[in-house]
Amino acid sequence: MAHSHEHNHHNHGGENIKAAFIINFAFCILEFIGGFFINSVAIISNALHDLGDSISLLMALYFQKVSGKKRDSKYSYGYRRFSLLGALINSAILLIGSIFIIIESIKRFSEPVVPQAKGMILFAIIGLAVNLVALLRLRKGSSMNERVVSLHFLEDILGWATVLVSAIVMLFFNIPILDPILSIAIAGFILLNIYKNINSSFKVILQGTPENIDEGKIQKTILKTEGVIDVHDLHIWTMDGEYNILTAHVVADEHIQTLEQTDALKAGIKEKLIALGINHPTIEIEHTDSLCEGDC
Repeated sequence: MAHSHEHNHHNHGGENIKAAFIINFAFCILEFIGGFFINSVAIISNALHDLGDSISLLMALYFQKVSGKKRDSKYSYGYRRFSLLGALINSAILLIGSIFIIIESIKRFSEPVVPQAKGMILFAIIGLAVNLVALLRLRKGSSMNERVVSLHFLEDILGWATVLVSAIVMLFFNIPILDPILSIAIAGFILLNIYKNINSSFKVILQGTPENIDEGKIQKTILKTEGVIDVHDLHIWTMDGEYNILTAHVVADEHIQTLEQTDALKAGIKEKLIALGINHPTIEIEHTDSLCEGDC
């Protein structure tokens, strides 16, 4: 049952992401052309942001498919971690684009180009509408991909709101320098997010304790279980920021002797751990007289 629910969730995520990709990519092409004719580097900078979103959506779609694959002999933990690759590849693409835009904007400080404010206003209004629709669709999603992507749209909305305000100002006052300033701000914002994304992806890759898990609380919960004397060799990590795995050695008191008692203790501990957000707990029961093997 759990599997079919998981499968549906993947499909649903895919549908949301597909719709968002189509809207975004079409608009991104429009922006590049429009930005070029309107002479606005801020619009082109936003187009880059949207291109990044489109690529990240496309990869999110692909990796959502791959990461939904069941485990096999090649990847015994399944393919969940592949979704992180999407985040990393996309970060690399956005990084290159942002640097290019910053260089282009700096050039405009010394030779100001006057953008067409009316065209900018029109684009900003369409931009706000498009991203609002996309955001509302992805808000419901729960996968790391959908969360990252819905965050993109939220930023886009802020970006377009700023473009709208600046364009209105430029309509009444001759301040062409507002355009490159805005462009650098958008590019800087993209860079900040790249840093955040890469940071959380690396934490997962380097087997960091999941952000939503409190290790101290988990240890306390296991120790509070009746029949448990001690817990050691506790490891918690996450496949993709969502699916959390735990292994632990639990020392049981001498009253727990039979297989039934051991199994009941294990089942009790696992139930508590699942409630605390561990999707895959593995517990080894030991007794005080049996020495622990390996690195404990």
